[in-house]
Amino acid sequence: MDPQPSGSTVVPPSGLPSPCHQDRVPSPDSQMDVQGYKWVRWRVWLCHLATVLSLGLLLIVFHWRPRLGVRARCSSCPLAVAHILLVKDICGQHHVVEVLTEEMEDGSLELLGDVDVAEWRDTVQLYKEEKTLLRYYLFEGLRYIWLDKKGAFCRVSVLSEDWTSKDLYGFQKGLSHQEQCLRRRIYGPNLIDVPVKPYLKLLFEEILNPFYVFQLFSITLWLIDEYYFYAICILILSVLSISVSLYETRKQSVILHNMAQLVTTVTVRRSSGEEYVNSAELVPGDCIIIPLEGLLLPCDAALLAGECLVNESMLTGESVPVLKTPLPGGEEKYNSETERRHTLFCGTQLIQAKGGGPGGGGAVAVVTSTGFFTAKGNLVSSIMYPQPINFRFYQDTIKFLLILGFVAFIGTIYNFVILFRANVTWLQLVIRSLDVVTIAVPAALPAAITTGTIYAQQRLKKVGVFCISPPRINVCGKVSLFCFDKTGTLTEEGLDVWGVMEGGPTGFSELVPEPRSLAPGPMLSGLACCHTVTLLRGQPIGDPLELKMFESTDWTHHEPEGDGEVLDAEFGGHKVLAVMRPPAQGTSKSEAVAIVRRFPFSSALQRMSVVSVAPGGEPALAFIKGSPEMVASLCQEETVPAQFSSKLRTFSSEGLRVLALAYKPLNENTDLRTIKREEVEKDMQFMGFLMMKNLVKPESASVINMLKLANLRSVMVTGDNILTAINVARTCGMVGINENVIFVNATPHTTRSMPTLKFKMQDEVATAAESSTEIITAGACGYHFAINGKSFAALCDHFPEYLPKVLMRATVYARMTPDQKTQLVKELQKLNYRVGMCGDGANDCGALRAADAGVSLSEAEASIASPFTSKTENISCVPLLIREGRCSLVTSFSLFRFMALYSLIQFCSVLILNTIKTSLGDLQFLFFDIFLVTLLAVVMGKGGPSEQLHPRRPAASLLALPVLGSLLIHTCLIILGQLAALFITTSQDWYSPLNSTVFGVANLPNAEDTSVFALSGFQYILMTVVVTKGYPHKKPLYYNVTFLCLLILLFSLMTWLVLYPGPFACRILKLYNISDMNYKMLLVAVAALNFLVCFVVEVLIDLGILNCFRLLRGRRQSKKEYKRLHASLSVSPSWPPLGQTLLPSDHTVIHLS
Repeated sequence: MDPQPSGSTVVPPSGLPSPCHQDRVPSPDSQMDVQGYKWVRWRVWLCHLATVLSLGLLLIVFHWRPRLGVRARCSSCPLAVAHILLVKDICGQHHVVEVLTEEMEDGSLELLGDVDVAEWRDTVQLYKEEKTLLRYYLFEGLRYIWLDKKGAFCRVSVLSEDWTSKDLYGFQKGLSHQEQCLRRRIYGPNLIDVPVKPYLKLLFEEILNPFYVFQLFSITLWLIDEYYFYAICILILSVLSISVSLYETRKQSVILHNMAQLVTTVTVRRSSGEEYVNSAELVPGDCIIIPLEGLLLPCDAALLAGECLVNESMLTGESVPVLKTPLPGGEEKYNSETERRHTLFCGTQLIQAKGGGPGGGGAVAVVTSTGFFTAKGNLVSSIMYPQPINFRFYQDTIKFLLILGFVAFIGTIYNFVILFRANVTWLQLVIRSLDVVTIAVPAALPAAITTGTIYAQQRLKKVGVFCISPPRINVCGKVSLFCFDKTGTLTEEGLDVWGVMEGGPTGFSELVPEPRSLAPGPMLSGLACCHTVTLLRGQPIGDPLELKMFESTDWTHHEPEGDGEVLDAEFGGHKVLAVMRPPAQGTSKSEAVAIVRRFPFSSALQRMSVVSVAPGGEPALAFIKGSPEMVASLCQEETVPAQFSSKLRTFSSEGLRVLALAYKPLNENTDLRTIKREEVEKDMQFMGFLMMKNLVKPESASVINMLKLANLRSVMVTGDNILTAINVARTCGMVGINENVIFVNATPHTTRSMPTLKFKMQDEVATAAESSTEIITAGACGYHFAINGKSFAALCDHFPEYLPKVLMRATVYARMTPDQKTQLVKELQKLNYRVGMCGDGANDCGALRAADAGVSLSEAEASIASPFTSKTENISCVPLLIREGRCSLVTSFSLFRFMALYSLIQFCSVLILNTIKTSLGDLQFLFFDIFLVTLLAVVMGKGGPSEQLHPRRPAASLLALPVLGSLLIHTCLIILGQLAALFITTSQDWYSPLNSTVFGVANLPNAEDTSVFALSGFQYILMTVVVTKGYPHKKPLYYNVTFLCLLILLFSLMTWLVLYPGPFACRILKLYNISDMNYKMLLVAVAALNFLVCFVVEVLIDLGILNCFRLLRGRRQSKKEYKRLHASLSVSPSWPPLGQTLLPSDHTVIHLS
């Protein structure tokens, strides 16, 4: 936890923390709140006594609410002396952790170096104890250590977060054994330890689940009430359920444990020499030697020498190996995210390493993070401790259980009065009253509503869509906006070279379709060597774009063999990484080019560069390749053709992927081994454009059109040029042919100018005299905003009041960095959009995880880069996922209402029968609960999704008027049906009154019970038909053949039990033998009428008959911000303010409420 000054404890002159009673230390990063407590002996003993007196009930309460246990047994105290910590995480959940201590040797902290000593000298030495103690705690796998100077527990990674590149290079000599031992005590073992709990502990935790505690309470009641058979059956089912749950939980723990834990042997450089150590002993600062054949990396490390080819598919889902190059030296602070191309991540497979060790093989790296602080540890932690999904459906489920609890309370009071008047024993009075609670509150409700999600997950898996977070399937049903990456998502992954156009101070030359036909010169050499393509077993491998570019030159790729001395000598003694040779045949007079330095592509920098030499070592040339705007900004102004912008606009508007190349000769005195990237990438000479054709996938347009018809917004978020992105947006249908595109140009604050914001038409036909209304209505269907990454950053920083309005109309986001993609998703969520994101998983990991429904297009069966992974290489999985999400959500609603009605039907039956001094029999309860309700609940969710996406999304609130109104009306009709059956029975000539001297099951069999049993049995079956929804989000009921067959079977069974039960069924179920067939047919008719009325009422509710009640409260604005904003923008003629320059303090444009 990284503290902020405002929440830290003030250190008095004595060096001790201030004696405050409670320290709250919030962290700006993790948003955690930590409070300190220490044990109070008399409170502990008092709790022990209370536990004994309550027969262990107090411990169960403390297990459910650990915070209460801490406050009952402890007193608050400063964090510096706390034994126990109460941690409140970002989601508001409380966790109890114990403060641990470890004894350190005196003077050992001096070995941490000058920077660390200042923090540590008086940090771990508390209250002048003779022993030097390290105080820390573990939370979600992360280690937090006490820093007395900051008055807070901080993540142990704080000790290494200020390391610079220069510091990392300083570790190349290796740590001493004493330094390494000290660091291991502080940082802990390098393990991502996923605990696999023993079955006994899992059993203890499972049976203390509120659901099973309630089940145990219910079973105890039933046994006392002599419902032996029913209680034993439910007990057996509960044992089976617990057994399956324990098996699945432990199985998942073992799988995750095996996936997360990585222990291997690595070669570490010590001050005394190299040695082999167990990877669990690695600490930040260790210098590791990577062998030529590579290894599975057990930590995060910065690459210092050599190059590594790495498969990062486990982290990103990206199957193409990535070339990692040495970290540039300098005083800049090291950050693993910004230096991804120089960082080796834990859990990734290093395929080969070269150029960093003796003999030309292997590489050298320094450990930067271990354990849960690594990239893999962070992802494993997100699986072990997922953030609660903020979805209204799940929140309303708990609220509705409380409503049913209140209904049960009313029923208990009513039952108590009835039983008291019947003069039953006090034991029966208590048992029967509490029994109503077990009937009215369906403890299985939360489990039952997940059935639809399970079926949806199985259907998705069959079509190649894998899910690691099943609750998010329901969230997909409410998605209102979907973001798409461009390259590899909307367009084909592979690119074809379309042509090359050289340019210089005099302008551009003619287009050359085939780069291989270029005349020898810098352009041809740049195309051949400005890339990170490498060889793996003799085959070139790398980014598909760079492979196409290199192959178009017909040059060949060679890499050093052995120690590489032969190639080094050929190229003037420089350390050669790779050699590109022109084709031997033909008239080409080009010379071979050797790459001696690589600065790989960075999304944030939008470029990559290389340093090359010719045979003999001269001349040394630097080449750069990247986005045209970025490359031009790094070139000498006089070398950039005047037609640069117009040519770029022309090619980009045609949908071509345009890259610019530049070069410059390097001074012969330059040390190529230590030259910095900043020195290479400046004062370049512009060479020209490389155009590549990136075709839109054939499925993209149809999917976008399908989403548009369903009123789902589609947004493109790409790192490509804005004009190329607009062309692709028009091609795939995001932007209509007749729709206008307005550029949003925002500039940041500089020393020479204020931030500005402008809105400009794409074709620049708008003039200041034309109003926004005239321009916007010129297109048949309105307008779209297009914005690039720089303008988006300036908009967020300087024009936050305009940001929501821009987000409402922006369809194309270009030149966006990975961090900006994540920020965009979060900003859209602030407008109450449910945001989906579809990308290839490489540069989109952050956005995929931030989105409500992130879909990674990857060959991996399950990528932890996003909740959903699709093996389909196009976006056709998106409407499928939304359809399954809507189907699952509708099914969950149906199951919820059925389980609620099941409880209410049985609740009404019991109260009605108790009123007349009788009750349902033991096996009658069993027949209803097991053979009717359980079977129906299991199969009613099997129906698949509708083939089409409907424009209206399904509801997500269980406490909405249609849902609560429907349940209330159906409950009234259910009561009327059961009372009708009872009154019809008592009016028959053959009816004989009950024995008023006995109560409950002692009165069985009797006609009253049999009539209520018959009608309620039909109600269970027929209510599943009433609440099962089909159109428009789910296939009609008859498509669910299993459910339909079960309905027919159970209806036939129930009809047989009413009309022709026979002596055996009457004896087993304790039914009254009635010979009057007309009466029995009348009962079936009452059940049919009850069903018909309920069905008609449900249809009328679906048509909106209850909406008339909303008219009484008047029209209200939508609770969703984007809907309110849309309504405001629709009636705003002056938005957007075309042709105006807005400043941060400019209020000339109306602000929408």
